[in-house]
Amino acid sequence: MTITITAFESSPDRGRGLARDMRVRWAMEEVGLPYEVRLVSFTEMKEPAFLKLQPFGQIPTYEEGNLVLFESGAIVWHIAQTHAGLLPDNAEGRARAVTWMVGALNTVEPPILDRETAILLERDKPWHTERLPMLDERVRKRLDQLARRLGDAEWLDGAFSAGDLLMVTVLRRLATSSLLQDHNNLLAYIARAEARPAYKRAFADQLAVFTSRA
Repeated sequence: MTITITAFESSPDRGRGLARDMRVRWAMEEVGLPYEVRLVSFTEMKEPAFLKLQPFGQIPTYEEGNLVLFESGAIVWHIAQTHAGLLPDNAEGRARAVTWMVGALNTVEPPILDRETAILLERDKPWHTERLPMLDERVRKRLDQLARRLGDAEWLDGAFSAGDLLMVTVLRRLATSSLLQDHNNLLAYIARAEARPAYKRAFADQLAVFTSRA
């Protein structure tokens, strides 16, 4: 049965792998699952047909027969629990991997997105100059906590899992900032993930969408 995901027709990140379809592409590549990509415009994302798939008008969506999913974390979780390669075999290990998936999206990502939004959309606001240091500090706190927990380990909990996949995609949003520079173990962690063949395939595919339209 063909799996189809949606992605930006014209990605705001200019092919840097920050759009959330990258998470799903990477998960598919890790488990060796073939899929097709349907590119959608910002106009299409507001139309009734798309809103039936994704009520909030965002990407990615996932379609497999009658199954339609949205939210990248939920899609990665579905892929991980239905195909070998992204979760440990034992129940306790799987539960810990899910904890890291949720932690990446619910604890580490929000302050990073708040900072990103402030930089992109609030530069002209009178409070921007005072607010940005506070947002930076919130991100630093999470990075400090994560770096301490990771320590010298290769991955968050034993072997690479969906928890690492989501965490790395979250951390990569800081690539153009200096906030990661104080944590060599996090930089090495990201580099290990980016060196995975599945990541490279997924990144090349999403980059090709941008370069073909550049």
